[in-house]
Amino acid sequence: MALLQPPAHSDEIKVSFPKEHVLLLAFNRPKSLNAMTPTMTDDIKAVLNWFDNEPSLWVAVITGEGRAFCAGADLVAWHKRQAGGGAEADQKHLIEDVDGFGSISRRYPTSKPIIAAVNGGAYGGGVEMLLNCDLVIASEDAKLALPEVKRGVVAVQGGERMPRLSRIAGHQLASEMLLLGNPITAKDAAMRFGFVNKVVPPAEVLPTALAWAGAIIENSPDAVQSTKRALLIASRSGSVEEAVVAHVNSKESKRAFTSENIQEGLKAFNEKRKPAWKNPAKL
Repeated sequence: MALLQPPAHSDEIKVSFPKEHVLLLAFNRPKSLNAMTPTMTDDIKAVLNWFDNEPSLWVAVITGEGRAFCAGADLVAWHKRQAGGGAEADQKHLIEDVDGFGSISRRYPTSKPIIAAVNGGAYGGGVEMLLNCDLVIASEDAKLALPEVKRGVVAVQGGERMPRLSRIAGHQLASEMLLLGNPITAKDAAMRFGFVNKVVPPAEVLPTALAWAGAIIENSPDAVQSTKRALLIASRSGSVEEAVVAHVNSKESKRAFTSENIQEGLKAFNEKRKPAWKNPAKL
């Protein structure tokens, strides 16, 4: 694997490459339960923007250092902003921040899969981020909550959190999380609410997420990215027909149909061998 040079970043995140084509991004404020800061958000944004444009990286895994995935927003800093008359600026920021909480919760441009390895508690914005991930592996002892109403704030940091949770879990279950503000178990998040794919023992969270990333990179990156684009379009489209047409016209779909990888996949099938995929062309 060629030497990769991610953007410079602070020690509030860690970036590594555990296997070819896979980026591992870890929140690194364990003493603060990985509560999000402006510096961390800027770092994540820079790294994920770079990831989106690096052809040799096909999948990202995000996790947290220590005993939590992410405790959400830094409420101490939020209190200071409110006390200083920052309410209007906060509302304006919500509209302008198109990538959402932690530069993940509303991130739409990326067609590369993102897997959340939820190693521990996720609260507020922490849940918001994993709701916008494509696959979620959670520790069996993880607690997940949207507790904003308990602090007098509203769960709108990511803009789409409430409608997204409502679509995934249904109105009543979404209301249970949002209006009571109580934590749920990872098992309930998987079995009742439907936004966790797999629950595993704590020591197996990251290995499982990396194994799933490994399974994804066995597939054509062009086909995978075109497929994710179709899912993203469907989540915002008013009809199946509109979604189909928009996907066919997408850059990812056009690339997939004209790429070397589609020829390689069909040729490998006929020759009864494993395909040798190439990095996708830049969009």
